[in-house]
Amino acid sequence: MKRHLQVELEELKRRILLMAGMAEESVQNAMKALKARDLELAQGIIDGDQVINELEVEIEEECLKILALHQPVAVDLRFIAAVIKINNDLERVGDMAVNIAERVLVVAKKPPVSLTFDFDEMATKVETMLKLSLDSLVNLDVDMAYRVGFMDDEVDGLKIRCYDLVKDALRNEPDRANSLINLFLVSRHLERIADHATNIAEDVIYMVEGQIHRHKLEVYE
Repeated sequence: MKRHLQVELEELKRRILLMAGMAEESVQNAMKALKARDLELAQGIIDGDQVINELEVEIEEECLKILALHQPVAVDLRFIAAVIKINNDLERVGDMAVNIAERVLVVAKKPPVSLTFDFDEMATKVETMLKLSLDSLVNLDVDMAYRVGFMDDEVDGLKIRCYDLVKDALRNEPDRANSLINLFLVSRHLERIADHATNIAEDVIYMVEGQIHRHKLEVYE
C-alpha cells in the first residue's frame, strides 16, 4: 500500500509541475503579446486556458482520491495539502494571463499611447518571482521560497507607479481613457500573479517545514 501511495504521489508531482510550466508559459506569452501588440498570440492564450482549467480539476480530483484511499499522514499529508492550494494558485495565474491577453485585444486595436511606465521591468520581476516559487517547489528549497516574499513589495510599488502615471496621462489625454485604463489593469493582473507566486512559495515552506506562513512570508529575512 505504501509503495502504491508513493507512485501516486510522484505522478501527482509530475502533473502539478506540468501545470506550473503551462501557467508560466501563458504569462510569458501574454507579456510578449502586449509588447508586440500581437492579437493572434493574445487570442491563443485565451483559447488555450481551458487546458489549464481541466488539468486543475484533474489534479484536485486526484488529491481527493489519494486522501480517501490511502489516508496519508505527516510529510505525505502536507504534500497533498500544499498541492491542493498550489493547484488553485496556478489556475489563477493562468486566469491572470488570460486577463492580460484580453487587455491586449483592446489596446492593440488602437493607436499606441504615450505612457512612460516600464512594463518590461514589472513583468521581469513578476516572472522571476513565479520562476523562483516554482523552482522552490521542484527542489523543495525553502531559501528560494523566502526570496519570493522579499520581491513582493517591489511589485506592489511598481503597480502604484503605474497608477500614478496613468492618472496623469488621463488628465492630458482623456480621449485615450480606454487604452490607459486597460494598461493599468495589466499592472494589476501582474501584481496578482506576484501574489499567487508568494502563495506558492508559502505552501512550499509549509510542505517542507510543516509551518503555515500565509500572509507572513515577507517579514522573514
